[in-house]
Amino acid sequence: MERKELAVELKHNGYNCCQAVLCSFKDELSCSEGDLKKMGASFGVGMGCMEATCGALCGAQMVLGMKKYEGMPILRDAAAVAKAFENKCGATICKDLKGVETGVVKCECDDCVRNAVEVLEAHLSN
Repeated sequence: MERKELAVELKHNGYNCCQAVLCSFKDELSCSEGDLKKMGASFGVGMGCMEATCGALCGAQMVLGMKKYEGMPILRDAAAVAKAFENKCGATICKDLKGVETGVVKCECDDCVRNAVEVLEAHLSN
């Protein structure tokens, strides 16, 4: 199964968007699935209030840090992942993605999860 579909499956089985992205990379990280779930627990639904960054993107950024950080800033990498996510999804803030104020959904949660995994995988392969 593709990692992005694994992440969506996790999302449908009790994981929030951040946890789903984090745990879909568990085979490449030095953390247990339980620790990854704890790490992402407060990042679902735009940090619990829809006012902040999409949890799926937060999860992708956490994985990026765990895979690439070696003592030097990785801000360019983080910006590239965020921009690629925004280009695919139309926004990075949960309420904007869900159309809370406009009534127009830019990207459903399943697709945010898929896109977060996809842009991270593409960035990591460069």
